[in-house]
Amino acid sequence: MNDQQTRAQQLMGDIAPKLAELTDDVLFGDIWKRPGLSPRDRSLITVAALVSLYRTDQLESHLRRALNNGLTVEELAEAITHLAFYAGWPCGVNGAVTLRRIVDNHAAHPTPEVPPQ
Repeated sequence: MNDQQTRAQQLMGDIAPKLAELTDDVLFGDIWKRPGLSPRDRSLITVAALVSLYRTDQLESHLRRALNNGLTVEELAEAITHLAFYAGWPCGVNGAVTLRRIVDNHAAHPTPEVPPQ
C-alpha cells in the first residue's frame, strides 16, 4: 500500500477505482465538508447509522473519526447504549465491544488519532 493513497484507495482502489474516487471526492470531499452540520455531528449521525444497521466493517474507523471530531468515549458509549433499545441489543453490544477495542488498543499503543479517555 502506498502511503500517499487515501484510505479508500488503499482499501478498494485497485478493484473498484471509481468507488474509491467517489468516496474521496464526493463523500469525504463534499458531503463531510458541507456547512450544515459540524464534523462532530456528522460523526455522531454516522456512528448511529452504522451501529443501528450492524455495519461492523465500517464502525471502527468511524468511531475513531468521531473521537477525532470531538466526541468523547463517554458520549459514544451513551449513544451506543441508547441505540441498543432502538436498533436492537446485538447492535448495541457490537458497538460497545468495538468502542472497547479502540479504547484498549489506544491504552496499549497511544496515538494522536484517539484522544485519551
